Amino acid sequence: MMAKNPLIFALHATSRGFGYVVFEGPFAPYDWGMVTARGDKNATCLRKLEKMLDRFIPETLLLEEATSVANRSDRIGRLYKAIGAMCISRNIDVVIYKLGDIKACFASVGARTRQEIADTVARQIDAIGHRKPKPRKPWQSEDRRMSMFCAAALVLTHYQLGASSLFDELMH
Repeated sequence: MMAKNPLIFALHATSRGFGYVVFEGPFAPYDWGMVTARGDKNATCLRKLEKMLDRFIPETLLLEEATSVANRSDRIGRLYKAIGAMCISRNIDVVIYKLGDIKACFASVGARTRQEIADTVARQIDAIGHRKPKPRKPWQSEDRRMSMFCAAALVLTHYQLGASSLFDELMH
């Protein structure tokens, strides 16, 4: 199946790999899933992402800002920089959104937490709604599927706010 419109690829890295969604328009998911990485996680993620970029050939790749302010690890920050460099070498636009941008987009519907944002995403995008993780208990770790919903939230934020790349600022 070939996409009708330019594809947007959103990725959300975790300590165990990354979740992703590929969209061909607002509310039009094309593909989605999760990638698990062991060993040298960054190298594994980059290898798997490279194959996905070859397969989908997206026009734009979306990331959430990975800084200590956003409470992301240094490893994920290094991974995002490597992803950005890979995309630039392939002429794929890289757009980075701050967590505050994402939360502001979902605040209008009363979604403030990750779970509330995932609930909203599940209601708006039927194709992935059935994969929404249940709310976790305080003693439980986050369900790995949440990364896919974080990636989908990036896409919805992108369509709501439009593209304004911070990548060049963050690379220097």
